[in-house]
Amino acid sequence: MKKVFYILILASSISYAQSAGGSGLSFLKFGFGARNIAMGDAGSSVSNDLSALYYNPARLVSFKQNEVMFMHNEWIQDVRSEVGGIKWNMFSLPFAVGFNVTSVSDIEVRKRPGEPISKFNANYFFGSLSSGFTVVDDLDFGVTVKYLYESLLNYEANGFGFDFGFNYQTPIKGLTASTVIKNIGSMNALRNEKTKLPTELRFGGAYKFDLEETKLDFILVGEFQKYLDTDDIHLAGGGEILYNKVFAARVGYQSGYEARSFTGGVGISWGGLRLDYAYMPFSLGLGNANLFSIQFKF
Repeated sequence: MKKVFYILILASSISYAQSAGGSGLSFLKFGFGARNIAMGDAGSSVSNDLSALYYNPARLVSFKQNEVMFMHNEWIQDVRSEVGGIKWNMFSLPFAVGFNVTSVSDIEVRKRPGEPISKFNANYFFGSLSSGFTVVDDLDFGVTVKYLYESLLNYEANGFGFDFGFNYQTPIKGLTASTVIKNIGSMNALRNEKTKLPTELRFGGAYKFDLEETKLDFILVGEFQKYLDTDDIHLAGGGEILYNKVFAARVGYQSGYEARSFTGGVGISWGGLRLDYAYMPFSLGLGNANLFSIQFKF
């Protein structure tokens, strides 16, 4: 797909974030795990697996099994991501290592209308280490440290970011409350200026319940989301219906974005293996995003 240089050098920020403000590294806003994204990307409150390393590391404490997970993202405007990780337990604590490799391919360099002078790719990466522990009964705390890298043309930069989160199991059965602040940190200069991290605050809750004498389980989730360098506020929410702990249908909604709102997806599980798919339609002629993830617990 042809791309105009001065617009698409920030393609991931323009096409996905859709927000005013001065932050960059918008690949850090991409979700992890098709299950979470299908439910409005409200993973800080509803993630129930390794994907918590991205959303809220405190939620890693609640899930004891070892896991590996991988997700392939086909975003719009030729933006692609490969995301994965592994979780294990050591010294009675959960540990998780994750990575995200995102690229924007075939960006065209032009000085005038006509054929492009050349093409290049924009590349982004983070590698992370997460852990957490129980502070007091029913209150968990988690932290993630991230190494960050970006490359545009012949320019490179790197830096570090930190996430801090809490997860609380309320006295109401099945109801949890969560809060997290993400992407606190800094980058080295990319050519002349430092890229600002999209520091983010989220809080919300999830409620899990079932219907007696049926094989149906339900989850409802809602979150408040605020990027600290922008004026806009986002609300995210969704739900999941799980039949016989095998087949899942999901739907979600995100407010405050110009080009996206509803999400949806499905999943299937057997044994320790789970496959998930999420679909995110965009308006304004931007196309659609398709996301696939695979997870194995052992």
